[in-house]
Amino acid sequence: MAITPQDLSVIKSRVSNLYEAIIVSARKARKTNDDSRTEFNAAIGGMTTGHEDDFEERENPEQLKLSLEYEKKEKPHIQAIHELVKDGIEFRYKGEK
Repeated sequence: MAITPQDLSVIKSRVSNLYEAIIVSARKARKTNDDSRTEFNAAIGGMTTGHEDDFEERENPEQLKLSLEYEKKEKPHIQAIHELVKDGIEFRYKGEK
């Protein structure tokens, strides 16, 4: 996967405070990662493992396929930066309602 640098001036043009934008995108990435992990664990939990053998671990092709599928997804921090630049991320301070 190639690294694509993000131009901070593009992010700065979308928000008033660059530091806040980075914090908001980091929190969004953390939430996206948690959601993805929960979804992955639910999908893995629903799979049958076949017969259990205490002495030998065997590869499950369904689990391997699912793992590779999740590995190919765009990383959460990249998703959050793209969302911040394209649509903006809605946020508010703790004291605001």
